[in-house]
Amino acid sequence: MINKLVASARDAVADVRDGATMMIGGFGTAGVPTDLIAALLEQGASRLTIISNNAGNGETGIAALLKARRVKKIICSFPRQTDSYVFDTLYHDGEIELEVVPQGNLVERIRAAGAGIDGFFTRTGYGTLLGAGKESRVINGRNCVLEYPIHADVALIKASRGDRFGNLVYRKTARNFGPVMATAARCTIAQVDEVVDLGALDPEVIVTPGIFVHRVVSVPHGTTAP
Repeated sequence: MINKLVASARDAVADVRDGATMMIGGFGTAGVPTDLIAALLEQGASRLTIISNNAGNGETGIAALLKARRVKKIICSFPRQTDSYVFDTLYHDGEIELEVVPQGNLVERIRAAGAGIDGFFTRTGYGTLLGAGKESRVINGRNCVLEYPIHADVALIKASRGDRFGNLVYRKTARNFGPVMATAARCTIAQVDEVVDLGALDPEVIVTPGIFVHRVVSVPHGTTAP
């Protein structure tokens, strides 16, 4: 019987290894799998490469991993904002690597990994520091640079509801990067507000099919313990 439900966030991330490459969903504070991140912080994996939209807010979520010196590199589209002081300090002290990727390119590189696409050309970044050193080509009269897919060992995402097969639906903008990240990781772990019975999710509205999800953890609203 297929059952991807895991008892706790702690159990879900127990085998994350040092040096792992991890995708973490979220846009600002929407759709961030905070309980999975807290469990990862407790678990102790280090030298992580994090792929996300930003470099964390305040001292919670991804910023907590940064503060604990668990991250060696971050790949994101928006590293600095008013409360990104943890990242700022580490970066200026030379304690963390940064790869800035325009948001559209970031999503497409992740999507390419999930779709088995080995690379694609895009106009975004050409003629800027972000395109420096990359292969370029003129396509339909437009200058383009070659971008490669981004794969991950683990993806941590948050959904609204899920079932034991791993089928997921999301709540509005909390959906953001979750669906595409789920396709590009060897192991996708989903934190959900509610686990429902098989058949309760209308197949027509399932956003992430269970084939892309390996573990599901129920974290009801208001719960913060891993």
